[in-house]
Amino acid sequence: MVMLNLLIGFFTRFRSQMGSFGEDLRIERTSRGIALEDITAVTKISQRYLVALEQEKFRSLPGGILNKGIVRGYAGALGLDQQDWTERFLKAYLASGQEIDEDRSWTAFASNVGKARIIRHDAAELRLRWFGAILLLLVVAAAAFIGVRFYGLRAGWWSTMMPTQAVSAAFHSAWSPVHKLVSRIHPRFHR
Repeated sequence: MVMLNLLIGFFTRFRSQMGSFGEDLRIERTSRGIALEDITAVTKISQRYLVALEQEKFRSLPGGILNKGIVRGYAGALGLDQQDWTERFLKAYLASGQEIDEDRSWTAFASNVGKARIIRHDAAELRLRWFGAILLLLVVAAAAFIGVRFYGLRAGWWSTMMPTQAVSAAFHSAWSPVHKLVSRIHPRFHR
């Protein structure tokens, strides 16, 4: 069995110089009797990416530095030299007309993640500021109304401010629970 594996390994190395990257990778996998599902279970790499490697459909891969990671994981699961297979992948990748832009892609990805977090944080902060400003405005308006009403009741002109008796009665019925609450809290507001 060991001799057979050595012969297969020698044959595939000899053939790899003539064959394609994906085909050689598939031959290595099948010669070891390993299914794609087994590699997916071990590496957690999606089976569609493994198939894309074997079929040399490099456009189906996620791109950038992730491609190297997929090749390393695949080679490692098969017990192959990860560095050698990564170099072979890069040669096949370039030969297929693809450009290697891993640094630019990775930097752009990291930059976009950072920007997205900053934008979400800024949006939340802006909403909180508007909420605080509106709440402050409502508190100031309520305090101003209470102050004017208190002064108007003390001075005696508050009852003459309402144009009709009906509006005054409606407002008084709405205001009386609030007035009772304020009177309980601070007895000085009780008339």
